[in-house]
Amino acid sequence: MARISYNDVAKDYRAGRGLNEDGLSAWREAVRPYFEGLRLPLVDVGSGAGQFAPLFAEWFEIEVFGVEPSDGMRAQAIESAAHERVRYLAGDAQHLPLQDASCGAAWISTVIHHIPDLGAAAREVRRVLAPGAPVLIRSAFPGRTAGISLFRFFPEAAAVVETFPSIERVERDFVAAGFALERFEAVPQVTVGSLGEFRERVALRADTTLRGISDDAFSAGLRRLDAAIESESDPEPLIDYLDLAVLR
Repeated sequence: MARISYNDVAKDYRAGRGLNEDGLSAWREAVRPYFEGLRLPLVDVGSGAGQFAPLFAEWFEIEVFGVEPSDGMRAQAIESAAHERVRYLAGDAQHLPLQDASCGAAWISTVIHHIPDLGAAAREVRRVLAPGAPVLIRSAFPGRTAGISLFRFFPEAAAVVETFPSIERVERDFVAAGFALERFEAVPQVTVGSLGEFRERVALRADTTLRGISDDAFSAGLRRLDAAIESESDPEPLIDYLDLAVLR
């Protein structure tokens, strides 16, 4: 079960969490060696409102299955992130509606902390992947939040990340399912164009970590953000770093 109700946040998710394609250039290059030229479809596990599935289909001219358990998020994806090479399906990481060895790679973005049984999910991902296919995991991991702007203003939200599965836990569960860790690194992204834009997004509270803190802590973070905006002379883009783990 997810830590928050994505049916409740679905209508605000793209406005509160969506990323501009131009700001994802480093992610495009980071995944290119694994996704470009795939002959079998990519499975986007927990595809949400369709942030990545249509981009991967367009960037690399591949077929993508977006698997998402939330009806509300899936409806948003179908409405706002449709692509001729993408199919959005109902399902979750532990129950993928796909045949054995039917996919050429898996993408799991900011999802692992919502998975009740990570070991079962690792086994299920291995089932649907062709032999030798990679799984790429994009996430914030415990102890590695210093490069994420949100937590400068909401330190209590950083504490929520400390309850997420660690990279050591992820490696352990996926190794038990037959994978090996091949690559692990931080990848930059341009999250927003300015602190003012960031303030508008944060106010929607569409992030799991913001939903996991008290209203008082959230209000205090907004005040810190407002003070930073007031003292900012020249607005600059916010560059954040999330981790990429590649297992095969």
